[in-house]
Amino acid sequence: MRILARTPESVLWLSEMNQSAVINLKKAATQSGIDASRIIFATRTELLADHLARHALADLFLDTINYNAHTTASDALWTGLPVLTCMGESFAGRVAASLLNSLGVPELAVDSLESYENLAVAIATDPELYASLKKKILEKRKECPIYNPTEFARNMENLFQNMMKRHNQNHAPEHIV
Repeated sequence: MRILARTPESVLWLSEMNQSAVINLKKAATQSGIDASRIIFATRTELLADHLARHALADLFLDTINYNAHTTASDALWTGLPVLTCMGESFAGRVAASLLNSLGVPELAVDSLESYENLAVAIATDPELYASLKKKILEKRKECPIYNPTEFARNMENLFQNMMKRHNQNHAPEHIV
């Protein structure tokens, strides 16, 4: 609600999961002095092409806290949609940050809610910042292993080979970079 208050020309576009959530979020908006019509709910789409097309129409993906987007964040980044995340402590709270780091845009993974809110507002109100992030994401995705299954498989095979080599040499498990 604070982000909406600081970006009066914006809307929050959410997936409609259940009617109770719709009612409660619109009520929370009204109680926060935000016009409830600025929260828009979209029904689930059956076709992946339609899902990706929606991402292409948005300006910023605000990732959830504590449990990050996984495939949805990957889909959003594929379309060039900047994803803003706040890293959590658990695996589920760090997935989007991992995607952003792999893509080469770690600046979109912040470590506090204050930074999250401020960066969201900066992206929403600074057209040059927004354009540079979008351009960077679209360019970087061409070279990112996440979006190149052949390279991704080759890297995984190399990791497995290194793990087996270490195991066969009786080395203790450790991180392999």
